[in-house]
This record gives sequence, structure tokens and C-alpha cells, in this order.
Amino acid sequence: MATSHDHSAAELSLDEKTALLSGHDFWSTEPAEHAGIPSLVLSDGPHGVRRQRQDADHLGLYDSEPATCFPPAVSLAAGWDPDLVGRVGEALGREARALGVDVLLGPGVNIKRSPLCGRNFEYFSEDPLLSGVLGAAHVRGVQSQGVGSSVKHFAVNNQETDRMRVSADVDERTLREIYFPAFEHIVTRARPATVMCSYNRVNGTYASESRWLLTQVLREEWGFGGLVVSDWGAVGDRVAALLAGTDLEMPGNSRGTDAEVAAAVRSGGLDEAVVDTAVARLRGLADRVRARADSVTVDFDAHHRLAREAAADCLVLLKNDNRALPLPPAGRVAVIGEFGAALRYQGGGSSHVNAARVDSPVDELRVLLPGAQVDFAQGYDTTGRSDARLLREEAVALAAGADTAVLVVGLTEADESEGFDREHLLLPPEQIELVRAVAGAARRAVVVLLNGGVVTLEGWHDEVDAVLEAWLPGQAGGGAIADVLTGRVNPSGRLAESVPLRLADTPAYLNFPGEQGHVRYGEGVMVGYRYYETAGVPVRYPFGHGLSYTTFDRTGFRVTADGPDTATVGVTVTNTGDRFGKHVVQIYVTAPRRPVSSPARELRGFAKVALAPGESTTVEITLDRRAFAHWDITRHDWTVAPGPYRVQLADNAHDVVATATLDLLGDTVAHPLTLGSPIGDWFGHPVAGPALTAAMTSGLAEEEATAAMEGNAEALRLLSSMAMRQFLAFLPRPLPQGLLEQLMEMSEPSSAPTDNT
Repeated sequence: MATSHDHSAAELSLDEKTALLSGHDFWSTEPAEHAGIPSLVLSDGPHGVRRQRQDADHLGLYDSEPATCFPPAVSLAAGWDPDLVGRVGEALGREARALGVDVLLGPGVNIKRSPLCGRNFEYFSEDPLLSGVLGAAHVRGVQSQGVGSSVKHFAVNNQETDRMRVSADVDERTLREIYFPAFEHIVTRARPATVMCSYNRVNGTYASESRWLLTQVLREEWGFGGLVVSDWGAVGDRVAALLAGTDLEMPGNSRGTDAEVAAAVRSGGLDEAVVDTAVARLRGLADRVRARADSVTVDFDAHHRLAREAAADCLVLLKNDNRALPLPPAGRVAVIGEFGAALRYQGGGSSHVNAARVDSPVDELRVLLPGAQVDFAQGYDTTGRSDARLLREEAVALAAGADTAVLVVGLTEADESEGFDREHLLLPPEQIELVRAVAGAARRAVVVLLNGGVVTLEGWHDEVDAVLEAWLPGQAGGGAIADVLTGRVNPSGRLAESVPLRLADTPAYLNFPGEQGHVRYGEGVMVGYRYYETAGVPVRYPFGHGLSYTTFDRTGFRVTADGPDTATVGVTVTNTGDRFGKHVVQIYVTAPRRPVSSPARELRGFAKVALAPGESTTVEITLDRRAFAHWDITRHDWTVAPGPYRVQLADNAHDVVATATLDLLGDTVAHPLTLGSPIGDWFGHPVAGPALTAAMTSGLAEEEATAAMEGNAEALRLLSSMAMRQFLAFLPRPLPQGLLEQLMEMSEPSSAPTDNT
């Protein structure tokens, strides 16, 4: 087979080259075999391979080949375990290879700005660090099998409402600190084969047509060397998109836009070198994926076991009063709820997988509790065809005779899916009635939640003994739920997103999903727990929360500076309980006062450790410069402010266990002074300030000068935002000739102290 070194774009005609840059059909690219470029197959699959061989669609409407449905990102994120995500990625890559897929479209790493986003089940977290670390592990796992990943959706695609055209209006600091970092981490640490641009506009420009986004930031700043592919149908102006950096338009377009590109080249409106660059990137992708072995086999039983292990490690035990869990090996257990028999395990839309098999929670409980009597009642009917009152009465009667009632409730695909956003956070009303009725009749009531987006627990939370958040756990979720309920697996999941008390408490409440084609990100960097902790808004359960059946002790917490703006955190974790368990070490940083609004604390490092009873381990976490930096819009760069930073060991975003202070010198930032600069900047400047003060008090005795400046302090504060050119008119006497020009020259960066960066 010919390699890329045997052929060049010069061997292709212009029409052949433009044809390569749009899909051959819905899922494959156009080949140019004579030039050594084969057709490549792309397929949906953040959590399972959706390989369609006949009828094709992007909404999960048509059948696809059987594949393992692993836990979606909403579940995997709660595991806080990049090694586990990497293993799932490897399995996904292997199945993709077996099905002839060259690029698997995922992971999705958009931030969960609002819990209402209908596609939140495909995304990891409200926190960019957690999203980026887990996303990078996913990419490394998939690509270790010779399959390319496609990190999506770049950028700020945080809602389904009007997603094809809405303009996400976001300030640059918020983009850099919240919505870009997950993509940046993955691009710089995991080298994904492709990045998928989103449908929406970013500050008025379609993502597919944004040169700033796709070339300046993605390629020039982050060093991305792969291929940019459009989301399916995201390109409106093919020439503009190509100029911006969108290399491949998907799906096929019946050659219409290919002709537009060729015509633009022939008319001189588009340099053919731009086409050649995109073709070279496509060739690079082809070379990268075809270097793998020709075929592999898949052990679907092994992958099902991995799916079960992953799901079990990602379940979050939110509440466990009176040690309601784990269930005892004997006694009577009433499993109540339609989902207890027919598991809801994945979301709707383009990621919908034709699962190879699906476990049932009640069946798996019967396997794990052979000494117990496990009964079942439907409790509710998601189709609405059955008598809700009759189903509820049957469930209450069964619960009254049981030692423990396990209610399996949640949302349906009609409640949450790609394509639309939710309007509220409530469970279906008939399920809420069921939970309250069963809780009133049962000796112990345990609620298992199945949902891709956060639901409110208000109205029934205080009436039940335990709550287990199972998210959408994938095809083996039934077994995973049984594993945790019975104690076969000790729960170790932690919330990757906050659980609010009310929808009105959420930071984007007043700005979601926007209006008249625009959505304003008015909350800025205060997303998720950053807002709740900073504004003092209580939540039902904070980001990072999760219980265990064992206990852990943390000792020897220390923070050691490694350089001017880096540090290493150390802590010893001991399992002080009587069973094996896993613990997530969470490190947050609180910044000192600085020129920008700062969250109360931000996650800056984490690690998950597994310990036997009585076992200890010492964890070390590195905090790099970015852990202490903010994006300075005046410098267009990351900046570390000087001062004391509090490094915190915490159980979650709200409960801090230990704090250490780290004093950083920070960056010496010089802002050139002009006559348009406010006088607050002039008097605050380390050189200009004292010089101005001296000039204004020249000729006065020391006591008179001191009194004059103290007397003028309030006036200076009042006028601090006034430009120097206006301020000069307020002075009782003119400043020495040439003084301001001299001070402005001294304030230029070349004359200022050197920046630590």
C-alpha cells in the first residue's frame, strides 16, 4: 500500500482535492485511492460504537450494529478515575476497530453550564479540570487501539435550544477559564486525531467559520496538528469555514459545496494552498489510523464485565441514614419501579447505542441475595397507559411487608435527550407520589435514581433513608446497582456536578437558554460550585460529595513550593473502616484579592486511591502555574497575582478538611501609562505614583505635605476612574513641564521590571 510520502496534493486535480474535504456519504469520507488516500469511516460513540451500515442518521433513529453500551460521560465523571476512563476508552477503540470505524466521535467535554441542558448525559462535569483530565484519558484509551478520537463540541455548545444558530456571547476570561480548558488539556496532553467544531455561533461568528477559534487558539496557541471536522450539517459557508480552519465538512453534500470551493480558487478568492493544507491534514489522519493492524476480535463478555465495574465505581451514595445500606443477605426486599426491571441506561439522540445486552436490577439483586426474598412491583408506567393509582397501591402493599423497599425511579428519554433542553428539574409527578407513599409504608426506603441530568430531590428527600445516584449507568448498570446495594462493591463515586435545591438557585437561571438568537453568559466564571460557594447559595449536595461504606482519615497535609508559582501537595490517607474502599482526594485553591472577581475556591487537583482496611498511602498532587493563574484580558495571557493562596484539602467543594497558605510573589505586570489612563493607575504605579505625589506637594513642609495628601485622599478615591488628561484641570497648579511624558516613558514594558513569566 502506498504511503503519504509517495503522493502529494500536486497529483490531485483541484476538483479531486475539494471532493476530499466533504463526506462521501453520511458516515464516510471521499477516497482518492490513486493518491494513497482511502475512505475513512466516522461513527458516533462517546460511550459505545453506533456503526450504521444501511440507513444512516444522526439522531439514533435507525438501527446500528450491536456494541457494548458503556456508562455515558455523566456516569464516568462521577468515578473521578482517569485510569478507569482510559480502560473504557481502550475497549471502545477495540470495538470501533472490529466494526471498521476509523474515527470515534467523542468524547464530549462541554461544560455543564445549566442542569437543564438536554445533552448533559454526554458531558463530564461543571468543572473544566475534571472534564479535561477524564477527557484526555478517554482519548488516550481510544487512540491506543489505532482509532482516532474527535473531541467535541468546540466550543461553548452548552444547550440544545436553538443550538444550530444561537450565539453564545461570552467574555474572553470566561472562555479561557471555564469553557476552553478541557479542550486545551486534551489537545496538549492527549493529541486527539480530530476536533469537532460546534453548530452554534461564538460571539456572533459560527464556530465553523471562526478563524480565531479554529486557527489562532486551537492550532497556533495549543499546537493542535490534527483535523478539524464539522458537526454534521454545521457548515453554512464552506469557503469561509475552510479559511477559518474547518478541514472536513460532514456529511456528504452531493458535491455542492465542493464546487463552491473550486470556484473560489479559480476566481482568485481562495488560495489553493488553503485547500492543500486541509487535504494534507486529511491524509495525515488516514496515515495515522491505517497504521494499525487490519482486524481485531472483541470479547463482549469481558467488555460487559468492564462496563459493570465502571458503572459500580461511578454510582454516588448521596444519603445513607441509619446504615440503610448495604442490604443484609437475608430478609425481604421489595424492588419498586418500572426501571427496576427495564433499566434506563443511556440517553437519546446521536449517541444511542444498540446494546449487546442489558442487565435488570431486580434480576441481578436476586442473584446476589440468594438468601433473601426479592419481590417486584411496577409502581409506575412510563407510557402512561396503566392506572397510576392502582400501580401505586400495589407497590405500597408490597413495601409494607418488606424489610427494605428499593425504589428505582428517574427520567425517560422523552424527558431528556439531544435536541431539546429540559424545562424543570423534577421527577415525573407520579414517581414523586410513589416515593412518598412507599416511604410512608416501608420500614426502610432506598431510592435509586436513573437520570442523565441532575434532578431535584426536594419534596421527598427527607422521607427516605438512603439515596443512590446511578445516573445512566450503561448496559451493565443493573448489575452495578445490585453490586452497590448489596455491598459487593463499596460506593466510591463523587458528584461531578452540584445538586441544587431549586432551579432558580442555579447560576445561569436568568440567562438560559437565551432569546432572539443570543444567549448571554452573564454569570461569567461563576459556573456550578464556583457560584454556589462564592455567593453562599446552599445546595442539597455539593460538587465532590459522595459517601462510602467505610471511613477514611487524612493526616500530614502539607504544601511545598517547587518554584515561583508551582507547588506539590501531600497527604496521607488511611482506611479506618472494616471494608475495602476507594477515596477521592480533592485539592482546591482560593486566590488572594486580585484585579478580577475570583471564586471562593476552585478544584486544582485530585486523585483516587484504593485501600484495604487499615491500609495507608501517601498521595502527592502537583499544582502547576495554571492552578494559581487567571486570564488577564489586558495582557491576553495567564497571570499569577501576588499574595497568599490558600490550598485546601476538602471532602467536596463546600467542606474543607485542612488548609495551608502559600505565599507567591506573582507576576510583575506593567501597564503603560497614558494621558487616557485613570488617575487610580497613575497614583498606584510603583514609579509614577510617588513621583506625582512628590510633584504635587513640592514646596510644602513635610507635615503640610502629609496633611495635604491625607486631605486629598477622599477626593482621589472619588476621581480614581478619571483620565489623567481631565484630572489636570483640577490641580491648583500645573505639574512640572515634561514630568508626565517622562513617567509615561518609564512605564513602558521595556522600562518596567521583568515579568516572572
